[in-house]
Amino acid sequence: MADPSITDAEFQRFQRLIYEIAGISLADSKKVLLVGRLGKRLRALQLKSFGEYHDLVAHGNDPLERQTMVDLLTTNETYFFREQAHFDYLQNTIVAQHPPRQPFDVWSAAASTGEEIYTLAMVLADSLGVKGAWSILGSDISTQVLATAERGHYWLERTRGLPDAYLHKYCLRGVRSQEGSFLIAPELRSHTRFMQINLNTTLPDIGRFHVVFLRNVMIYFDNDTKRQVVARIVQKLHPGGYLIVGHSESLNGINNTVQLVRPTIYRLPLAQGKA
Repeated sequence: MADPSITDAEFQRFQRLIYEIAGISLADSKKVLLVGRLGKRLRALQLKSFGEYHDLVAHGNDPLERQTMVDLLTTNETYFFREQAHFDYLQNTIVAQHPPRQPFDVWSAAASTGEEIYTLAMVLADSLGVKGAWSILGSDISTQVLATAERGHYWLERTRGLPDAYLHKYCLRGVRSQEGSFLIAPELRSHTRFMQINLNTTLPDIGRFHVVFLRNVMIYFDNDTKRQVVARIVQKLHPGGYLIVGHSESLNGINNTVQLVRPTIYRLPLAQGKA
């Protein structure tokens, strides 16, 4: 069955809705993506138009369907060791300069399906030991991708970017009915926790972090939303903590509290805030 059509007015209503919920500026060029992803919900719910579906999620009393819409419109591609230079800097500079035997806390603020979280876990296990005092919080607005992340179970074709040495050291290959898949080792998963967090609202009490990864999500925000999101996240950094953004992103004109260390890597001065 062909996807239902959407009018310009209906598409604009969804643009406003996803902006209000998540701060995401959905470009006009994303109309085909929206129709493809939400069209399946219209068919499943036997709705005749996108206008009906909008009214259901915007004004109806169905938070699960509203979350489903958010999940469908915010899921993005990710893979292990994406933008390798960030993990090299984390290991060779940030962790190397961290006081020995002191806790080390990282937040992956746009965790998606978890590849970034477990890349971080492998790097920290290598640097600080599997039994070291380190932890990783993974958050996303999508509960669907967080469920995948928390399981830590992937098909072998998802190993793009993952070094063979890490695959053998920190992953368990599936056998029998699980053949063709791998599971992140329990000793790494024990250092992780997961939480649904909407960066476009007041952040929950999640503590402070030595490093926050906020990569490849700000490209979906307008400048006002970027300023608000980054200001909230900077408040969650320890003095001297680092904020790392995606390779096509910059905080120039967005925030002057953190200072540029090198392109895409920013640091909160030690004099800021309390330890």
